[in-house]
Amino acid sequence: MFRSPFADKGVPDAVKGHWVDRNAPMFLRPYLRLARIERPIGWWLLLLPCWWSAALAAAAAGASYPDAWHLVLFLIGAVAMRGAGSTYNDIVDRELDARVARTRDRPLPSGRVSLRGAVIFVGLQCLVGLLVLVQFNGFTIALGFASIGIVLFYPFMKRFIWMPQFVLGLCFAWGALMGWAAEFGALALAPVLLYAAAISWTIGFDTIYAIQDIEDDEIVGIKSAARYFGENVKPAVAGFYALSVALVTGAVAASGIGPTGYLAAAAFAAHLAWQVVTMDREDGPRALKLFRSNRDAGLILFAGFSLAALIG
Repeated sequence: MFRSPFADKGVPDAVKGHWVDRNAPMFLRPYLRLARIERPIGWWLLLLPCWWSAALAAAAAGASYPDAWHLVLFLIGAVAMRGAGSTYNDIVDRELDARVARTRDRPLPSGRVSLRGAVIFVGLQCLVGLLVLVQFNGFTIALGFASIGIVLFYPFMKRFIWMPQFVLGLCFAWGALMGWAAEFGALALAPVLLYAAAISWTIGFDTIYAIQDIEDDEIVGIKSAARYFGENVKPAVAGFYALSVALVTGAVAASGIGPTGYLAAAAFAAHLAWQVVTMDREDGPRALKLFRSNRDAGLILFAGFSLAALIG
């Protein structure tokens, strides 16, 4: 039977049986896929540093729990801005994506969304993000706008540097500053250390993710940490994760939240250690599973910081 090249198709790393594939109207599915709605791990990884920071700030401020309204705003903002960033990234990478097996069925290279439609969609998602941002205090609003330049440059980095994951970390970790700023209207050493920890964590988990693409990246000339470290990718990830744990521990010490914070850092460290021990450079499906497991690692740290606030 003839199958149109524009037929509804997913991509290999999408969540199987997601509601986008089962229930969303057909005309919306390509746009929802541009926003990576069927791959929720992306917005989770953008959201979690925001929640870490909010919980750490609550504990430092003597509150019993993080501000629930702030947590909701960060959730909405993370979904919207991850979608906007992913759409923008696909606009920039549409020609490269057409040459890579895992990405050639994305909405832009496959032709299911036009370039004009994608640009309009970016604007709409950014509008949602703006409406969320203006709910915070003035310092936090300014801090949010300060991240725009990094976001705009990130999609080009894989063409020029071997560690585009570092620039991704600068983007994805920004929330580690935002939660504290939303609570205090200023920054301090603790959120800066937490930001650095989230950057190192991001480099680690995105290096694991990049294992899936090593062969395709070599063909089209895309640079990545997984290619750069080669056979040493496991000790490299271990190093980035160890640095992340050390910086989280420093953030706990700087915030003065007490021993529960250190237990949270230890639990976070145990999950990251499990990832390193079980990862395999030759096993792409395993790499995807471990990458996704970082949602759980991040939730462990958030729960620990929230418990520290509750205990006082």
